[in-house]
Amino acid sequence: MAPAGLLPVCGLLCAWAAAVAGHPCSLHSQGWADCNGKNLLYAPSSLPRNITGLDLSFNSLFMPRHGTLLMHFPSLHSLNLSGNALLTLSPAVFSNLGALQLLDVSSCSITSLHTDTFKGLESLHTLLLRNNSLQELEVPFFLPLRGLLHLDLRSNALLSVDASTLQLMEAVPEVQLDGNPWVCDCAAHPLQQWLKRRQAMQVTCASPPELWGQDIAALDSQDLGCQKKQRFPRDVSPGQLTTATHNDTTTVPVGKGGRSWPYLVGFLVTAISISILVALVAKCKLCHKNFVSYHHRPLPETSSIGGNPMEEGLGWDRGSSGWGDGESHPMPDVTGLQAEDDDGFIEDNYIQPSEQLREEEEEERQSHLSI
Repeated sequence: MAPAGLLPVCGLLCAWAAAVAGHPCSLHSQGWADCNGKNLLYAPSSLPRNITGLDLSFNSLFMPRHGTLLMHFPSLHSLNLSGNALLTLSPAVFSNLGALQLLDVSSCSITSLHTDTFKGLESLHTLLLRNNSLQELEVPFFLPLRGLLHLDLRSNALLSVDASTLQLMEAVPEVQLDGNPWVCDCAAHPLQQWLKRRQAMQVTCASPPELWGQDIAALDSQDLGCQKKQRFPRDVSPGQLTTATHNDTTTVPVGKGGRSWPYLVGFLVTAISISILVALVAKCKLCHKNFVSYHHRPLPETSSIGGNPMEEGLGWDRGSSGWGDGESHPMPDVTGLQAEDDDGFIEDNYIQPSEQLREEEEEERQSHLSI
């Protein structure tokens, strides 16, 4: 009879034997499943769910357009998918593998990466992307990989890399970029500065022909064809890049006084114009007030006070021609006429008849009456 201590061991071995019988993969006691070169389309669902390592290299795996690639292995620490014709990696295809630390997708003919391909891989520290056909690297591709320690981008089709991507790669201790057809022109100046700070990495130019095979870090801005030295941005933080990515916009810093002077000139012109208009209105009101005050015209000195020269002339003609037939025409009182003609605007220096003029007019009136 078997000892009681051997029963759990026998049960575990039986479970592993049953699992092996249901799939073509080989299982190791360390929790590693080897499915290399089995011509598989999908990962076997009969594998134990608690495996920590899975090798699916050199198969014919089908990449789903939506959802995750591996649904039943949340405890994976290592995943090898190299040698599969994946071409593209769908968004969040590894999002359920939060414990994954190493991902190998080398030699998969990958041409591009979605911005959310590696979403959910916060624990990933090694990413192997060598021997693919990547032509560019976008900033959002790196944002979920906060714990990345090793990035292998050798032997792709990279021609250049922008300063923002290089800034994010500053936090990755080991980055491999050799074997790419780098174009050594002025656009490669940020890469040249970045490699110069790394020192231990040697990346060579593929074009132009006169710079082929030369170490990019050993070149200067004149060798790269730059007319003036460009400054590599060192103050871009991952938080700022994350904000810019979520907003899907690019903010261009505006220098001091860049485009504010047209608004200042417009404000000054408007203020001056309003001041001139106010001054003109005030001046017009003052002129109008003065004009109204001095609009009184003096009475003619030759006319009698309260008498009409035309009426006097007609009265003379009547008296000389005899039309009156002896009838007398009394003249109105001088005081009453003066009261009627008083319009309230007679002031000093406007009408000041002399006493002599009054006596002459009185004598002339008396002569008319006597006739």
